[in-house]
Amino acid sequence: MWQRTAQAPRSATHTMPHILLVEDSEFVSDAVRETLEAEGWRVETCADGFVASLLIASEARYDLLLLDNELPNVCGLELARRARGLAHRERTPIIMLSASECGVEARRAGVDAFLRKPQDIGRIVETVARLLIS
Repeated sequence: MWQRTAQAPRSATHTMPHILLVEDSEFVSDAVRETLEAEGWRVETCADGFVASLLIASEARYDLLLLDNELPNVCGLELARRARGLAHRERTPIIMLSASECGVEARRAGVDAFLRKPQDIGRIVETVARLLIS
């Protein structure tokens, strides 16, 4: 089900990329986290939109945000909008992974890539790698 690709090149001076994964389905969260960690990336998970909004607003270093849209308390679209409104997150790559038809809205909110669940799951590694390199 999960497609493995070559790791993104890392220089000796660059630290391991840190990804914030916001997903309320434990099954999906665990599968995505394990897949990304197998590529050598650090993944921090969160299952609640409000808690994620606090993490996004914090000074924590995240090289990429991976957001579900349908979350408890604050939806992924709102998280993307809030991130784009913060000076320290305005250039952080954002991927939205959602089963809902919100791709157009996601782009308007500032998302760099939209992946549909379940059909685009196999493209996560490739999409993350592309956005981390750009």
